[in-house]
Amino acid sequence: MRLGLNLGYWGAGNDAANLELAKEADKLGFSVAWAAEAYGSDAPTVLSWIAAHTERIDVGSAILQIPARTPAMAAMTAATLDTLSGGRFRMGLGVSGPQVSEGWHGVRFDKPLARTREYVDIVRLALRREKLRYEGKHYTLPLPDGPGKALSLTVHPVREEIPIYLASVGPKNLELTGEIADGWLALFFSPEYSMDSLAAVKAGREKAGKTLEGFDIVPTMPMFVGEDWRALADNVRPYAALYVGGMGSRKQNFYNDLASRMGFEAEAAEVQDKYLARDYTGAMAALPVEFLDATSLLGTKERIAEKMQALAEAGVTTLTVTPMLQDLEQGVAGLRTAVEALDLAGVGS
Repeated sequence: MRLGLNLGYWGAGNDAANLELAKEADKLGFSVAWAAEAYGSDAPTVLSWIAAHTERIDVGSAILQIPARTPAMAAMTAATLDTLSGGRFRMGLGVSGPQVSEGWHGVRFDKPLARTREYVDIVRLALRREKLRYEGKHYTLPLPDGPGKALSLTVHPVREEIPIYLASVGPKNLELTGEIADGWLALFFSPEYSMDSLAAVKAGREKAGKTLEGFDIVPTMPMFVGEDWRALADNVRPYAALYVGGMGSRKQNFYNDLASRMGFEAEAAEVQDKYLARDYTGAMAALPVEFLDATSLLGTKERIAEKMQALAEAGVTTLTVTPMLQDLEQGVAGLRTAVEALDLAGVGS
């Protein structure tokens, strides 16, 4: 199992610290640094900045929003980042959610699975530098009734294949991820509750005639180091309440559905009710400490090492940690503790 660093969103007031964390992770031998985008900073610009200041660590998008770019634009971005970084780019994709897709990008959130399948098809076609011809239900290239012509990518990526990851939560999306992607970007992953999700990914691999061998399973987990893990869990509450309670609508919240499938159905409903009523304090308080502990790295180095052992046994191949807006000194100390815990767990690669 390797280590990754999730830097979250740029522009939250900790940009200088995030750059230093990425540089420290590079020195410590972390495998990858990920950056996200929603409706603020974009991921590619941040990743180019990180790549320019590091030497060995991969840079990955977690995620590039599918509704924000045509698949050809996504391929151009991937090829450019891979070239500028010397072959260190990992391409994470996701459909985002209905509120961002329709409210920010003006793209209907319909048929997300079929749209994702076609999108990845076209990205791979473009990155192979083939003439871009495609006839799908959602994408047709070139358009049949105009002057457009089939073009091929002029940039030569460093590698023949750039790894593509999908961020997925629901069972059907997880199966699609296993079928068409090289890795899975997971949130709220836990060894205790991961079997169904992993089974869906495995079913997708089998559908493609493949196994989980070589497939990268990449959960992102908040990390807080200290003696009292229960007290540390309170630091995760704002983040978890946002996702379980407010990331989507009442009818369509993938993370709320996931918490319910993990056995926290009543608690997830309460979190959502309070969050949507703008009782954010109540929503945070309604999160069970068991859920927070299961999906985070909390406590002493020894306790974190035990969790790492369980994660590796569950099939995790890249464990991405996030210091969750701690100050730089705490963040650096946390990254060093993660390396020590991985060594203590004896599951590093």
